[in-house]
Amino acid sequence: MLITPETFLALPWVLAPLLHPVLIRRRPRLRDHAAPAAQDAPFVSIIVPARNEAENIGACVASLLRARYPRYEIIVVDDRSTDGTGAIVRILAEHHTGRVRIVEGGALPEGWVGKCWACWQGYREARGELLLFTDADTRHDRDLLGHAVGAARTTGANLVTVFPRQRMVGFWECVILPHIFTAILARYNDLARMNRTTNPRNVIANGQFILFDRQGYEVVGGHEAVRGEIVEDLRLAQLIVSKGHRMYAAHANDLMETRMYRSFAGIVEGWTKNLAGGARQSVPRVLRPAVPWLIGLVMLFLWVVPPLALVAQLPAPRPAPLLASGASLVFWGVAYHRLGVRPTWALIFPLGAIVTALLFFRSAARGGRVMWKGRMYDTAGAGRGGSAS
Repeated sequence: MLITPETFLALPWVLAPLLHPVLIRRRPRLRDHAAPAAQDAPFVSIIVPARNEAENIGACVASLLRARYPRYEIIVVDDRSTDGTGAIVRILAEHHTGRVRIVEGGALPEGWVGKCWACWQGYREARGELLLFTDADTRHDRDLLGHAVGAARTTGANLVTVFPRQRMVGFWECVILPHIFTAILARYNDLARMNRTTNPRNVIANGQFILFDRQGYEVVGGHEAVRGEIVEDLRLAQLIVSKGHRMYAAHANDLMETRMYRSFAGIVEGWTKNLAGGARQSVPRVLRPAVPWLIGLVMLFLWVVPPLALVAQLPAPRPAPLLASGASLVFWGVAYHRLGVRPTWALIFPLGAIVTALLFFRSAARGGRVMWKGRMYDTAGAGRGGSAS
């Protein structure tokens, strides 16, 4: 194929594989921070909010119990589960007296999102100098907690958060989730820079693992301050930075893993509640109404238009769509590999882009109304109380 003026139309796609290492970095690493000595280790309260997590809670708590860290307690807040979550935790508490406790969650108050309410109840029962909030679908390496406490000590951060390995197994997980994670990484790709910023709009935390020192948590008002927020982790990070405190984020692919969703329905429900809200909180106010729609349109333009043009021009495609489609395939092959998914899944990258774009549109179209874990929330008033039912 000769180089023609038309081939320059494909230049953004041709450059994309070269830019990928910039989008997905592996520094800073949590493992680079040594755990404190046993005699110097602060007491940590690990708080696990759990609503209908019978499938996950046992393995999560078991991984926490294997921690090498010497001083900690595990508080599981059973948020009115109906699937046996509480029974599993009570058995664990009986076998690990003094280490595992269960808190029976109270009725959800007006203006609260369920997870924030569960975390707040756990905090009120916690005895630790440090407070770790982690999700039931996480699995923790025995050295994770020690390295996280070490990071808090060495950096002086009031909030430490980590980005674990995201485990993707099923068809729709492998098709969709790499596109979502790549979109997030495109916005928050440089954790070292994020750790230095004083602009709250440029930070994010991962609600799967947020370690606070008690003082920092209380200064920002804890989960009560974000009680009406669906994307509460991002808002907590923004509050820390807005108050002049420091946060520290690091990669922990080798120390933690999570499998967020196991079905197409779970992916749709889970990301519908998060995508638009998270996108809006990360940009200037004037752009917030439009940004989820723009992200979806950009995805369609970048990853769907060239393959469609290529197919439409068969059997003699023009150079631009052929180059753009080939470069996109390379980009997604690298992306899938670096995210721990077989690169062969990249062969259907346009399908992932289409579904992800539709999820952004769906999330934006829902406005402030979000369904999650059997509860309907109206988050239009998030940050001012909101409402829940």
